[in-house]
Amino acid sequence: MSSIGKLMKQAARMQQQMEQVQAQLAARTVEATSGGGAVKVTARCDGTIASVKIDPQALNPSDAQLLEDMIVTAANQALGQAKEISNAEMGKVTAGLNLPGLG
Repeated sequence: MSSIGKLMKQAARMQQQMEQVQAQLAARTVEATSGGGAVKVTARCDGTIASVKIDPQALNPSDAQLLEDMIVTAANQALGQAKEISNAEMGKVTAGLNLPGLG
């Protein structure tokens, strides 16, 4: 088999592995909280938010800005954790390769 043929087979195998990892990441979740647990955000490791839970005690109309800030903080923490996991898992598939757009 030619070098091109081997490279094409490797690329196809890597594509299949990447698709499997992406599906697994979409099903894997992480959680982060802020405000002492008043806000909990669950994110999927594909970079999407799965849910936001707010303790009813935190629902004070005069503190709306504080609640908004807690939501942003928890969401950013959860998405950061999700991105770290995603990068690590995708890095396993692309180990040793320096391909743009895969990191």
